[in-house]
Amino acid sequence: MRMAHLITNCSFSASPAVKAPTRSTSYCCNFVQLQNSKPSNLFNKSCSMKQRKSYVIRASAAVQGQTQTPLTGSQEASAHSSSKPKKVMVIGGDGYCGWATALHLSNKGYEVAIVDNLVRRLYDHQLGLDSLTPITSIQNRVRRWKALTGKTIQLYVGDICDFEFLSEAFKSFEPDAAVHFGEQRSAPYSMIDRSRAVYTQHNNVIGTLNVLFAIKEYSEECHLVKLGTMGEYGTPNIDIEEGFITITHNGRTDTLPYPKQASSFYHLSKVHDSHNIAFTCKAWGIRATDLNQGVVYGLKTDETAMHEELSNRFDYDAVFGTALNRFCVQAAVGHPLTVYGKGGQVCEIIHLKFVLCNLFIIKLAIANPAKPGEFRVFNQFTEQFSVNELAKLVTAAGAKLGLDVQTKSVPNPRVEAEEHYYNAKHTKLIELGLVPHLLSGLAT
Repeated sequence: MRMAHLITNCSFSASPAVKAPTRSTSYCCNFVQLQNSKPSNLFNKSCSMKQRKSYVIRASAAVQGQTQTPLTGSQEASAHSSSKPKKVMVIGGDGYCGWATALHLSNKGYEVAIVDNLVRRLYDHQLGLDSLTPITSIQNRVRRWKALTGKTIQLYVGDICDFEFLSEAFKSFEPDAAVHFGEQRSAPYSMIDRSRAVYTQHNNVIGTLNVLFAIKEYSEECHLVKLGTMGEYGTPNIDIEEGFITITHNGRTDTLPYPKQASSFYHLSKVHDSHNIAFTCKAWGIRATDLNQGVVYGLKTDETAMHEELSNRFDYDAVFGTALNRFCVQAAVGHPLTVYGKGGQVCEIIHLKFVLCNLFIIKLAIANPAKPGEFRVFNQFTEQFSVNELAKLVTAAGAKLGLDVQTKSVPNPRVEAEEHYYNAKHTKLIELGLVPHLLSGLAT
């Protein structure tokens, strides 16, 4: 009970545990195999993961006895400004950000397809980890969404590093926009050993290259919306601009990509992605928006709250969990908050609802795509805190619940500056009308 209250006070909304689906539910799901392609090398043997064949699967449901939730007028208008709904492919749609995004876009009237190899679930199995909130299978997720809303989310299960698979998905769905979350997203995971460092770079860089080639060959007008990370910039001793910086050197002035100082093999893969995307925009005329996102917190959106089988994941471990998630769980169970080193490390955060519900992806990246050949970069966050400041916020939230939350410093397992200057710009979000949901106001 304390865990649920603490998470709520820290601006999380805990969903009930996911129950196993019952056979009495009145809906069914038909899967049509379009292709059985060659398996891709997800992991080498040292990762103890079995290779799996890639399949293109389209999921649809025949609903019986279920009511459909109609769109509001504003929802209809957002997707039906033209005579035909826009098609959005969400790559990595089974993950934390991807699942919430897929549901939100579907609910707004977009035609949505999820492309995912489901490997995020295998990472947990490999490391003996699990989401605090149980999540059901992706097949059950899309079935339940169909049963609740009458809306179909197409499902393509396979590895985007397998270009044959990805090509079939692009040719079948013909997306107007591709929102790309489909990467190994943990810096600690990429630093465990050589095999995971190699996997992270191969999976992320080659996967994104394949997406770029798929757009070039099969969907030239498709707008790529790519999830980057604020970690690409590192911690420079100057202000961080949004993607580009204007400098004068030896009397000459130019606007250049902001220097990148990645701190892990994961962050380096994101840097390589950004360079490859920028190059293909210039060379091929691809249109792309790169979202350098801060740490996302929060658990529940309007869509995931509709049913327990739509629940999103909550990671709190040292590999995939964020410091804020970890602190909330530690406070709830009476464990001291473990601050790495001096605790002066600064991170940027944004609430999950504001990734979606401020319509940033829809308003900017999908409804108003980049021009052909344009590479746009936006820093997507609302606040920035040091680790010590996050610990104080959780301590204050715990005190409201009668919890005596303690904090202790532990040796830092990471090679990073524990105290540093940090000031990142994010004016383009504000210019779009973002009204931030501030974590800093919750403990006052």
